[in-house]
Amino acid sequence: MLPFEPTIRIQHKAFDAGKELHNLRARRTDIGAVASFEGICRDHNTATLQQGKHSVEAMELEHYPGMTEQSILRLVVEAQQRWPLQAATVIHRIGVLQPGDLIVFVAVASAHRHAAFEACAFLMDHIKTQAPFWKKETTSQGMQWVDAHEADVAAMDRWSIQAASKRLLPELDIASKQNQK
Repeated sequence: MLPFEPTIRIQHKAFDAGKELHNLRARRTDIGAVASFEGICRDHNTATLQQGKHSVEAMELEHYPGMTEQSILRLVVEAQQRWPLQAATVIHRIGVLQPGDLIVFVAVASAHRHAAFEACAFLMDHIKTQAPFWKKETTSQGMQWVDAHEADVAAMDRWSIQAASKRLLPELDIASKQNQK
């Protein structure tokens, strides 16, 4: 399991990311690096704009209670198996959100920056595509459910073992290509 108790919350209520970051670091002298991400509700969606539709007036997020938290916990455990984390916080809003509202906050702590950066990106890429959340946008033209974007799936796929080994150990990938000739 984990050497720490992660903070995982799914909530309607707005929260202060700065306060959450402070809580993650409070009374900890073993932490050398913290990386965080804040996802914010935009007033547009690239696909919506490309289709000539109007800007987003509101976004409604739904989730599968219990399953969503467990899904995120599994992702935190996987991140801990890949990088030596010392703390993690994931907070995701649900309900009706307005442009400018904070949607999601992910923060991880480690002894070193590389692990913190990588783990934070890994968690966000996977939460975006694998955690059971559903998003509905409201525009002046009506409401529509939003599907996962190909770019989000591609971002998650970069964390596969093969892709990660090429990114982290490029000399091995070069050697394997030379051996194939």
